[in-house]
Amino acid sequence: MELSTIMLCLFASFLSILLFKSLIKPFFFSSKGRQLPLPPGTMGLPYIGETFQMYSQDPNVFFATKIKRYGSMFKSHILGYPCVMISDPEAAKFVLNKAQLFKPTFPASKERMLGKQAIFFHQGAYHANLRKLVLRTFMPEAIKDKVSNIESIALSCLKSWEGKMITTFLEMKTFTFNVALLSIFGKDENLYGEALKRCYCTLERGYNSMPINLPGTLFHKAMKARKELAQILAQIISTRRNMKQDHNNDLLGSFMSEKAGLTDEQIADNIIGAIFAARDTTATVLTWIVKYLGENPSVLEAVTEEQESLLRGKEESGEKMGLNWSDTKNMPVTSRVIQETLRIASILSFTFREAVEDVEFQGYLIPKRWKVLPLFRNIHHSPDNFKEPEKFDPSRFE
Repeated sequence: MELSTIMLCLFASFLSILLFKSLIKPFFFSSKGRQLPLPPGTMGLPYIGETFQMYSQDPNVFFATKIKRYGSMFKSHILGYPCVMISDPEAAKFVLNKAQLFKPTFPASKERMLGKQAIFFHQGAYHANLRKLVLRTFMPEAIKDKVSNIESIALSCLKSWEGKMITTFLEMKTFTFNVALLSIFGKDENLYGEALKRCYCTLERGYNSMPINLPGTLFHKAMKARKELAQILAQIISTRRNMKQDHNNDLLGSFMSEKAGLTDEQIADNIIGAIFAARDTTATVLTWIVKYLGENPSVLEAVTEEQESLLRGKEESGEKMGLNWSDTKNMPVTSRVIQETLRIASILSFTFREAVEDVEFQGYLIPKRWKVLPLFRNIHHSPDNFKEPEKFDPSRFE
């Protein structure tokens, strides 16, 4: 196998292991008996707000213009909701880490497709329990045994590309989907992989559709696929219970453990949610990495040398050539390339949170039910946070 192919395999494997209506209100609101101002900004027309202004140009330019005029926190009204936009790193961390104050929100169609019991739509003890179960599955001890399997998936993907013109993003989606199935179902993914993939791809196409459940609509097709997906998951769960085997190293096993205390519906909703969370984001990062390496020969050369050095070390010591856990801890250049890609590509420009109560922050009021948007791309591309932010420079993470 060509060295460049092995290098890409190791690189992709390593990344996969490291693995988110209201009209204008008065300007002042009352909070605990005190009058607090809303953040500065404009709200546009009633209901429509500033949605057209945002999407008639690059949304990131829209946000940057607002930041220049109003500062790192400002109000607006987009997509039918009053919003507070945040471009300060510490403020963004506050919003993202205070689940008791700010809950994630999704379109109604996505909530119905993922399932109402999915972690994204909950707070409090239930959310905390699910988070603990998910994290347990991706601790180093659980991941170590999967490294060779992930490498095998990468090698299989690379072999399927030989002699073909490929669409990188679509192929990376296939790769990340297979890795996700391995992490969720362990060895069982070989038994159900194709059926799960077929149903999920149909479901995925309806995520952002209008929730109109009429024959022929994307939503209707997606909901049918969702029902079939739930039936497949029920079969897998039933088979595991009957066999009484230990599957604690995969996510489904973690969810099914007696200590987890989850119903079958809760398990199914959260398995579908895990596939949703794992697939597109990781595939997008991999695709941008290929792009940036292609555009920066010196960086590609450094990554290649790092991978070649690992291979030479194995050859000289007589060690087995396959990727192992310790190898992934000795890829500092590769790791910096991933970090810089996450920064400069900013695959999520922003995300939605919703204030679950009136929140006082930095002298302003964020009213209950208002949307709060941490502006990731503007944070990552601010010269206040990163020197020459438009330059692809992995060395900034040394």
